[in-house]
Amino acid sequence: MQQPASPASRGGTPRLRKRDSSAPSTPRAGGVRRRTTFREDVGHAATETYLVTRLAFILLRSLGVGSRWICQLLALLTYAVLLMPGFIKVGYYYFFSSQVLRSVIYGNQPRNRLDMYIPRERRKPNPVVVFVTGGAWIIGYKAWGALLGKRLAERGIIVACVDYRNFPQGTISDMVGDASEAISFICDTVASYGGDPNQIYLMGQSAGAHIAACALLEQAVKESRGEEIYWSVTQIKSYFGLSGGYNMQNLVDHFHERGLYRSIFLSIMEGRRSLPQFSPEIVIQKLSHEAIALLPEIVLFHGTGDYSIPSSASENFADVLKKVGAKTKVQLYKGKTHTDVFVQDPLRGGKDPLVEDVVSIIHADDAVARQKDDSAARPERLVSEWQIMLARQISPF
Repeated sequence: MQQPASPASRGGTPRLRKRDSSAPSTPRAGGVRRRTTFREDVGHAATETYLVTRLAFILLRSLGVGSRWICQLLALLTYAVLLMPGFIKVGYYYFFSSQVLRSVIYGNQPRNRLDMYIPRERRKPNPVVVFVTGGAWIIGYKAWGALLGKRLAERGIIVACVDYRNFPQGTISDMVGDASEAISFICDTVASYGGDPNQIYLMGQSAGAHIAACALLEQAVKESRGEEIYWSVTQIKSYFGLSGGYNMQNLVDHFHERGLYRSIFLSIMEGRRSLPQFSPEIVIQKLSHEAIALLPEIVLFHGTGDYSIPSSASENFADVLKKVGAKTKVQLYKGKTHTDVFVQDPLRGGKDPLVEDVVSIIHADDAVARQKDDSAARPERLVSEWQIMLARQISPF
């Protein structure tokens, strides 16, 4: 495994173990794959559409089809129809662009797949973002990150969007394990895709932010204890948490009122007694100084108008991180909802606040990249403003 330049700068030397290369497929040099036919692409699109539809029905079966959920489903369908012009354009890019490597196998478990978004320009190794998608721990899916992957790839950043087992196929420990496996895979193989193993960033959105944070802290604990590991926390330059929840004990009632009923949520989290174990805000307070010293900078993004997961979740987590001496900062987007930052704003085209904030951190030490950012073409608008505003009002999230 290729190591960062100075892994000891944030802690002791980790006991890294080589992954079993016979399990996941190894990428071809440079991340190049054979050119697929139109028929194969259409077949893959049909398979992916079937999977997403099945996930939706699993969600409904888990939550129960009452009048409230029928209304929520209708709102979601209307929301999707209003934004469909943009979704179609992003979907075309996802299925037919040669810059997207779909369904790369990273492990042996079901849903252990990830999509790679590769920049066109690769003069030198590119920074890499490992992105764990959201979906209420029930409908998470790697393609949800397609628009973010496209935007960051246009700025010279490789993005790996991670799929993982959802409930009821798996519970939270399975999800965290899958995310950790994907991070390990990227650390091992990213150079083969043209990525820089010294510039790997971990990012998650909503439930994905929670899962990624759990994986990061769990790894820090193992590493600080000298346990055998497959990737090192020191290989992650920064963690980006978007609209995440980090104290599951405080969010049980909130999610119940929002429709993710208490019984289902506790099943996902493996029971009430496991809530502290899977609450990064609680876990961080129990970490040793050695484990905290290993952590990268933790950057939390959140909209103040988010009613799916209140922005106080990120603010409280940041306060605790500062108290224990971890490096952290919070970026709040005034009035933005759970979907504004991740869906509506990027569909507007032009300057996307989240993308600009993430890119500014990744390119902070690269003067050439910053100069290109200043002159980069603005992305086109994908959906008209009236549709975005109406969808925003209807959104069930």
